[in-house]
This record gives sequence, C-alpha cells and structure tokens, in this order.
Amino acid sequence: MWNRDQAPKGNTQQPATSTPDPGRERRVVAWVGKSVVFKGDLTSSEDMTIDGRVEGSIEVRDHSLTIGPDADIRAGIIARAVTVLGKVTGTITARDMVEIQETGTVEGDIIAPRLAIADGALLRGSVDTEARTAGQAKGPRPQATATV
Repeated sequence: MWNRDQAPKGNTQQPATSTPDPGRERRVVAWVGKSVVFKGDLTSSEDMTIDGRVEGSIEVRDHSLTIGPDADIRAGIIARAVTVLGKVTGTITARDMVEIQETGTVEGDIIAPRLAIADGALLRGSVDTEARTAGQAKGPRPQATATV
C-alpha cells in the first residue's frame, strides 16, 4: 500500500489550472459498445455510434448517428444523418440523409430528403423523401419496398 510519508519530496502534482495532456485521447463521438443493452429514451447532443442493442427511442437531432455492424436497434430514430451497418427495426427520421451500407438492414419507414442504399442492403418499409414545411398538408405518401 502506498504511504504518503514515503512519497517523493517536492511538488509532483500539476496545478489544477493546467491544460489537458495533448497526448491524451479525446472522443468526439459518443459510443455505445456492443456489450451494452439500453432500454429507454437515448438522447445525445453530439455525434453517436451504437454497436450494442437499444430498445426505445434514439434522438440526436442536430448530429449524425452511426449504427455499427453488430448493433441491434429496436427504436424510433431522429437524427441529422443516419448510417446503418447493422440492424434497425423502427422508423428513421433524418433531416439530411439516411445511408444503408451493404451489411445494413432496416425494417421500418424512412423519412429523409436523401436515401442511399448499397448493394446487399435490405430495406422493408416505406420511404418518404418529400421535403415538407411546417403547416403543409400531408397527402398520401409514396410507398417503396427495396431489396438490393
């Protein structure tokens, strides 16, 4: 056990006002690991990557969301941009774009102005790419089912 009396002489502690160590890693994206199971409402104010399982809702309105290849999502999603490499069951609403990679599967509706689907991706549900302004009447939506 460490004994304070045996500590080296002199001030070895850095002052509290020191800047962070430049060699230290800083995450720019929130991450949910593949061993994590989350049930409930997940909200983030930064970009997010999910590799685990989420049941409920995911909201990252002004940021991008990446669904990793091992992810199993059973939730409604709201984000600026969504990239799917794993499995999503639920509605995806994106302000900019939804991209489904070759390993991605989406079972649910997609509402986004742009949609990209790679060869091998799977989509079961409706797609709405029409941009709507607040207060605009909502008519019947075009339906699409795609297996690529």
